[in-house]
Amino acid sequence: MQKMAPTCLRPLLRYRSFAILFFTPLLLLPLPVTVPTREAKCAYIIIIMAVYWCTEVIPLAVTSLMPVVFFPLLGVQSSKSVCLQYLNDTNMLFVGGLIVAISVEQWNLHKRIALRVLLILGVKPALLMLGFMIVTAFLSMWISNTATTAMMVPIVQAVLEQMDNTEYDVTMMEQATGQTNTVTELQEKNVSDPTTVQVISNGQVPDDPRSSEEKKMKKRICKGMTLCVCYAASIGGTATLTGTGPNMVLKGQMNHFKKSWGCGTERTAKEKAAYNVLKAEMKKLGPISYAEFNVLIMFVLLVLLWFSRHPGFVKGWANRLFPDGEKYITDSAPAVFIALLLFILPATKPKFIGWNSSMSDPEQTEEDIKKPFLPAPLLDWNVVQRKMPWSIVLLLGGGFALADASANSGLSAWLGHQMTPLGSIPPWAIATVLSLIIAVFTECTSNVATATLFLPVFSSMAASVKIHPLYVMLPGTLSASFAFMLPVATPPNAIVFSYGHIRVLDMVRSGIVMNIIGVFCVTLAINTWGRPMFDLDTFPTWANSTTNQ
Repeated sequence: MQKMAPTCLRPLLRYRSFAILFFTPLLLLPLPVTVPTREAKCAYIIIIMAVYWCTEVIPLAVTSLMPVVFFPLLGVQSSKSVCLQYLNDTNMLFVGGLIVAISVEQWNLHKRIALRVLLILGVKPALLMLGFMIVTAFLSMWISNTATTAMMVPIVQAVLEQMDNTEYDVTMMEQATGQTNTVTELQEKNVSDPTTVQVISNGQVPDDPRSSEEKKMKKRICKGMTLCVCYAASIGGTATLTGTGPNMVLKGQMNHFKKSWGCGTERTAKEKAAYNVLKAEMKKLGPISYAEFNVLIMFVLLVLLWFSRHPGFVKGWANRLFPDGEKYITDSAPAVFIALLLFILPATKPKFIGWNSSMSDPEQTEEDIKKPFLPAPLLDWNVVQRKMPWSIVLLLGGGFALADASANSGLSAWLGHQMTPLGSIPPWAIATVLSLIIAVFTECTSNVATATLFLPVFSSMAASVKIHPLYVMLPGTLSASFAFMLPVATPPNAIVFSYGHIRVLDMVRSGIVMNIIGVFCVTLAINTWGRPMFDLDTFPTWANSTTNQ
């Protein structure tokens, strides 16, 4: 990039990081100085952090620590309130889910699952992506987006690694076959061209022009596979009330308001060879081991606990087994519970030795007695400490700290009240504008916080201009889940980003297109089949009576 830039701009590019790091706070300084309010000070820090996050001039985790220092110094929020956001319920869910994922990886269960998925779906990237998105979106309809992503990304990661290894093995086989054929042909021929022999004997083979293109293709597939999981998790959660937080916020607001591809094509020779290698790799794994079986049981149990905690259509185990369970128990409790079990359950079968064992071999008996009843556990803390992406925990905490400060300082409420003049434009235009605003705002704050702050404003605005509240609240709720552009926008994005396949710029580039498509789909839906379905063309009497109260 520096070589392609004009000569006059090269010094600027060289000192770009330094300039962004030091001049961004200085250029934005008039905001808190001329408007010395908590809202302006909070906005000042949020804009600086957004610039640092997008440009990555310092590590993302370091940027995430800025609220701990600057919110208390500027009087936006106390240190105690800010620090509590760095290990809240969602972060504990993240940690618990990743511990389970680490145990899956530790015992190669992810490789077994990945091979099985590849053998079922085939090795075409389009089919794989479709399969992963369908599974992720379906799971996200019932369990949290974060839990779904934490569960699916390790499997996707293993599939990508296996695809890469398989393609490498097939290529090596093809090269070996080609070299053998070449040697045979040369032996059969009368060697009359010493130049040709010299070239081959020296191994000076011309560069394959396809190699760079193949590398680029692999990189694009890798980015696409990982991004599709977090996007599918966010989209799938919008389909049910319990799928994501903003939908539950909408339900609560309404209750308070109302009171009452590649299929069928023949496989190429390379794909057939890759499929055979996959089958051979599957055979090498052998039967499932005791440790793998235990990890699989814990994995399935975690999914069942997440699914059945509070399904929505029936009472879950949280309500049936514990008083006020719905109020006190969240998805983080099952995640951490299963994580604890992984440090207790044995990796090998325990040996039961009777009290009156035979004394024929006293040395052997003494050795058996000295052994602990429970062997080494499935997971060791040193492994977790080495593989856990702790920087992402800080990244999520920084995002939650920003959301909390935005709410408490009044910045979010101020931004919401600026939308009241929208009542002078047609309802379909209001829905479109609000969806766009929410889709942008939710990139910097949590989805639930965005919905919680804006939906009350939308409901009051709808009542004042006499349009159906759902006409603006429903698109706003769905758009709150369209957090596709930044790693800090939503936990699924952060989980995918932690695997290192994508940069912030990659996520922004694809995310902005996803945001536009998402808003377009929501606007289309609410203005077509949504209008007769929810009777949006009439102002409901319950909204009128509530307003009069």
